Amino acid sequence: MIYQVYPRSFADSDGDGLGDLQGVIDHLDHLVDLGVGTIWLSPFFASPQEDYGYDISDYCDVAPEYGTLETAQALIDAAHDRGLKVMFDLVINHTSDQHPWFARSRASRSNPKSDWYIWRDGRGRGGRRPPNNWRSAMEVKSAWQWSADRQQWYLATFLPFQPDLNLRNPEVKEAVFEAVRFWLRRGVDGFRLDIFGYVMKDPEFRDNPFGPVVDGSQTRIWQRTFTENTDDSIAFAKELRAVVDEFADQGGGDRVLLGEVFGTPETLRRYLGDGDGLQLVFLFDFLAYTYSAEFFRDRIAAYEREFPPPLQPTYVLENHDRSRLIDRVGGDEARARTLAVLLCTLRGVPTIYQGQEIAMANTPMRLREARDPIARSFFSWVPEAVVQRVPERLNRDEVRTPMQWNSEPNAGFTSPVAVAWLPVHPGYRDRNVAVQDGVEGSMLELYRLLLRIRSERPSLHRGSLRLRPVDPSNPEVLTYERIDHLTGAGAGSPEVTMITVNFASSAAWIEPGGRVELLVATDPSVVVTGGRLHLPPCSAVVVAVMERTSTWP
Repeated sequence: MIYQVYPRSFADSDGDGLGDLQGVIDHLDHLVDLGVGTIWLSPFFASPQEDYGYDISDYCDVAPEYGTLETAQALIDAAHDRGLKVMFDLVINHTSDQHPWFARSRASRSNPKSDWYIWRDGRGRGGRRPPNNWRSAMEVKSAWQWSADRQQWYLATFLPFQPDLNLRNPEVKEAVFEAVRFWLRRGVDGFRLDIFGYVMKDPEFRDNPFGPVVDGSQTRIWQRTFTENTDDSIAFAKELRAVVDEFADQGGGDRVLLGEVFGTPETLRRYLGDGDGLQLVFLFDFLAYTYSAEFFRDRIAAYEREFPPPLQPTYVLENHDRSRLIDRVGGDEARARTLAVLLCTLRGVPTIYQGQEIAMANTPMRLREARDPIARSFFSWVPEAVVQRVPERLNRDEVRTPMQWNSEPNAGFTSPVAVAWLPVHPGYRDRNVAVQDGVEGSMLELYRLLLRIRSERPSLHRGSLRLRPVDPSNPEVLTYERIDHLTGAGAGSPEVTMITVNFASSAAWIEPGGRVELLVATDPSVVVTGGRLHLPPCSAVVVAVMERTSTWP
């Protein structure tokens, strides 16, 4: 299990209203109690914080508001002392425009770093039109930005102050690889690779074709044929893998690369290569789901087909960019519980975002007051009445608000008298770690139970997965088994764990095909009797199959 920490909002140790690395250290025991195996920290490197760390000005230093290099080392060591792995966020598609590399590159067309970023002459009279039709990631504006200093355009795939590195330049590539080695030498166990699918664009700068396309969980107006998921990006993944493999035998086992890439299952699979690419890629389909058995059955089948063992699917229900799960299910905690069961029992590596374990909700904010640069740059013109009707939040601030630790002022995130950098959710007194701790049936205790069962049962943490065929009498019921042939009562008797989710608004009776023992139920009215399971609406169960009396087709 990977747990994402957004340091600015996790815990503030010095009362300045901003989360910091010492705050993370102070709360590591919560993650151990939860059952987490790896923590992933969003960027805390030196940065002007225009995009809150995703605009890096020095890969090998820490922003002073978060701490120092010594604090970062203390965090790595404290996590390792507790048996936790540590994964840092690595942004190598672009830097801040305040990075010394870019300042030098922008200064002239002839200095030693002049081609460390992607520069092009423009089209039309005086070259004042962008070099081609490439759009920014939000598709609203051109990805090209004019520089009066060089009288040229530079590529900024995301925001104007985030110029794209020219990773075709061997010097740039080696500088990035040295930054990777810097943190690996300090004991980091791996990296989450921010928007990795964009790292290598078309060297001929050909126009992208126009045409709406649904690509995995994304719907786009322009096809990104020449800017995303290129063959050269796949090749770069293998080069980066070779760098981290240099450290495989230096304690801590293999170092892991987890890519943020978007596309179809077939596209995502390419990044793993033949065991020589990234080890993991995020599967974002669950961030844009339909609450139905058919949706999840189809997605699970697709990823089981494209990511067979020993490959590991990496499912996601929340992150720092998308609406909170409890809001996406309309506040229905029963539905959120069923999806938690799916996440924690599917084959692969589950990932959760801070606060997901207590069902933290979006914190509504006025768009015109957004700190989020994407909201300010692209959506500031949207009327507030329209914003409130958009199911996918346009302001990422709403999902990045302070972690809710207790019922004290500021939710225990910072000093009771401090002003938190973003407002604490107004309902924090009723939804926080302390109020759910030890309470049977709370979301926190459900996650703890699921992760404990996952750790204890080999079938859940290493077993294969088998989907049960659709039952015509219960089409909104999804059932699958996790099977481990290395454990069990004896030869030919593997350990089997069965998971059943009822997505329907009505109850269902299920024939499990044998004698079962209840391990987890999201609803207290679940009944196991006479070799049958009774599932209330929007509920899920995890059972141990003790004896098989019949088999599935």
